[in-house]
Amino acid sequence: MTIEAYKAARELLLAHRGDYATAYRDFRWPEMERFNWALDWFDAELAHGPLANQPALKIVGDGAASLTFAELSQRSNRVANGLRALGVKRGDRMLLMLGNVAPLWEVMLAAMKLGAVVIPATTLLTPVDLADRFERGRARHVVAAAGEAAKFDGFDKSLTRIAVGDAPAGWYAYAGLLDHPAEFTPDGPTNADDPMLLYFTSGTTAKPKLVLHSHRSYPVGHLTTIFVLGLRPGDVHLNISSPGWAKHAWSCFFAPWIAGATIFIANQPRFNARYLLDAVVANQVTTLCAPPTVWRMLIQEDLKSCRTSLREVLAAGEPLNPEVIEQVEKAWGLTIRDFYGQTETTTQVGNPPGQPIKPGSMGRPLPGYTIRLLDADDKDAEEGEICIDLTRRPAALMQGYQQDDGSIAPLTGDVYRTGDVASRDAEGYLTYVGRADDVFKASDYRISPFELESVLIEHPAVAEAAVVPAPDAMRLAVPKAYITLTASGKPDRATALSIFQHLRGRLAPFKRIRRLEFAELPKTISGKIRRVELRRDEEKRAAENQRGAGEFREEDFPELTK
Repeated sequence: MTIEAYKAARELLLAHRGDYATAYRDFRWPEMERFNWALDWFDAELAHGPLANQPALKIVGDGAASLTFAELSQRSNRVANGLRALGVKRGDRMLLMLGNVAPLWEVMLAAMKLGAVVIPATTLLTPVDLADRFERGRARHVVAAAGEAAKFDGFDKSLTRIAVGDAPAGWYAYAGLLDHPAEFTPDGPTNADDPMLLYFTSGTTAKPKLVLHSHRSYPVGHLTTIFVLGLRPGDVHLNISSPGWAKHAWSCFFAPWIAGATIFIANQPRFNARYLLDAVVANQVTTLCAPPTVWRMLIQEDLKSCRTSLREVLAAGEPLNPEVIEQVEKAWGLTIRDFYGQTETTTQVGNPPGQPIKPGSMGRPLPGYTIRLLDADDKDAEEGEICIDLTRRPAALMQGYQQDDGSIAPLTGDVYRTGDVASRDAEGYLTYVGRADDVFKASDYRISPFELESVLIEHPAVAEAAVVPAPDAMRLAVPKAYITLTASGKPDRATALSIFQHLRGRLAPFKRIRRLEFAELPKTISGKIRRVELRRDEEKRAAENQRGAGEFREEDFPELTK
């Protein structure tokens, strides 16, 4: 049976959580023809199993809530019946735009039970962004916070509008959905390859793509995520991620509940590192995953004074710099483990628990993934674009990109190309180099922005940095750093000189950053740095023979040559 194969694959990874070689050798993606994770796993195994009365979701701060697996099963049944009564049916597209409140999880489960396709959306989206999602995503229903309702003014009147909170005119009240029966009967079986999620990528370089996932690709695909996170039944897992992005589904929905862990959320109106640390301690969080930006804020606090229950600490979203890892290790005796994946997949590469960790490496290919590095001539190489071998296609890979006409472009060829570049050492560990379009040449040397950024943030005044090529008549291009300073850093000549001196002692001459500018880094609404925007600014300035406001260059400092 389908669920038995799923359970067996899960048990294998849990049993070998510290044994990478065995897990990688023996794991096989479970084959399935029909599968509905919300019904076949969450309801049948969690809500009606030994963990039924254990907390599935705990939220502190705004929207505080605590729900067991059994309670969430019943509430999502009520919501599913309520949505069905409003006309939501199998295959319909539903935009879900909520913060970290309990209805977010209830709707996700309910939509899955109905066979509706969810389009996750961050509350940061503007009406223009939403119009694009409705046009290209073909959404027919929306669930949003009442305070966001005005963003949908002027949209198609046939759109089913459901508001969490005080519903304005023309909107249904979410609370009314919970008045429906707690028993749910599906209208038929769910095929494993039926569509389930439609994600808009974060768009670091271009207009967001539409990524379609199935009832197999994410619910089954995130078996690798429980393995790399090191989750166990009964864990309390905190992942810092905003709803609307794939990483939220990874670590705030599928992976913890595949493992049988509690999802913990610490809401706050504005991020405060001290508040987060206090919540981790008070709620006995055992596993913590956060993006590099959050870790850089956390290390500015007194970590040694925090007596946590943490067993695993992880980072994802962008590569984490070694300096941050070192500071956390000194304070807590725990090593932040890095891993890598994309919206189009689940976790492809990582450092599972119990494995030797190499500084700067994002780990090795995870069970179920065969990773190749291809050079510019499509030849296997020790440095090249990260590609997934499709001759052994992982269950976790998307169905394809949705095109403007609504069709799905299937994946073809022997590999799926990630667009990211990495190098591989003799033991199979991969080290991130950069986006294929971020790596550049200076004086005919290949430059990895990430490598230089890692050195930059070792300087005490540097909070974040982005390195891009600045056009140069002699060298073709020179590395330039855009820098966001820490609270104590001053954007002046003395700081610039200190940073240049810091770099001189740590970088070979051909890698040396020749220019720097203090500025806020442009980011996508998911928090990723838009280096493409910085590159365009540099090209424009070069064409106009201008330098940036607040820009410093090596030649401005004769004392560097002394």
